Amino acid sequence: MVNIKKILASLVMTSALVLSSNAFAEGATDAKVRAAGEGTVAAMEKAVSLNSEGADKDQVEDALREARGLQKEFRFEGTERLRQKAGDKMRVARTQVKDGDAGAAATLQELLDMYKEMMQIYNANH
Repeated sequence: MVNIKKILASLVMTSALVLSSNAFAEGATDAKVRAAGEGTVAAMEKAVSLNSEGADKDQVEDALREARGLQKEFRFEGTERLRQKAGDKMRVARTQVKDGDAGAAATLQELLDMYKEMMQIYNANH
């Protein structure tokens, strides 16, 4: 009898946990992904404008770091391959900014366009 009570209590707690986590996870995840996408685009816009204004490269690198951190949370199945390509291009852009390469402006603009495209795809599906 004691074992049956333990098993029954375990099943009730497990089912309650599964149901509550599924109910809350979907709404929070959607909002979190959207916020990360919008934040990534905003950080990239900031990096592009700082670079075009001739700001200190540390400021541009800070904006790129912020975008890089946010883009890790911007995960959506439909944009995953594009996100990976953007991550590769992000490394190139950071190196170009650090080295003072003249091609950094074009690379930063390409990155911004990639993230905007990802947001369009995401918004079209949600």
